Amino acid sequence: MDTIIKAQNLTEQYFEEDCYITEIVNSDEFPTVSVSQAKVKPNVATVLHRLKDTDEKYYILSGTGKMEVGGKVIGNVQQGDMVIIPKDTYQRITNIGSGDLVFLCICTPRFEIKNYEAN
Repeated sequence: MDTIIKAQNLTEQYFEEDCYITEIVNSDEFPTVSVSQAKVKPNVATVLHRLKDTDEKYYILSGTGKMEVGGKVIGNVQQGDMVIIPKDTYQRITNIGSGDLVFLCICTPRFEIKNYEAN
């Protein structure tokens, strides 16, 4: 893998969770962590889901959201906030702003689709 990952080499793709994902780092070369950027359109909630055996952190880059973790709304989030999501815990985020909600998803160990489970 390159030492510098150039932004122009990254591609955004729609994911079944009802958001857009740009994988930044997610490979066998780095099994302990993955980083992606997620984008949720206004008035959209992601699918209620969990990651089996994978802790996740959301770092909010822009926009405003409402965060639900473990069956409870834990509060609203905005730029600079970080959400800690323990492994095996159902969660979703809703964009409550007028622009895109953009955040980093940091998974440990790295995200693998086999661990994604929608409710």
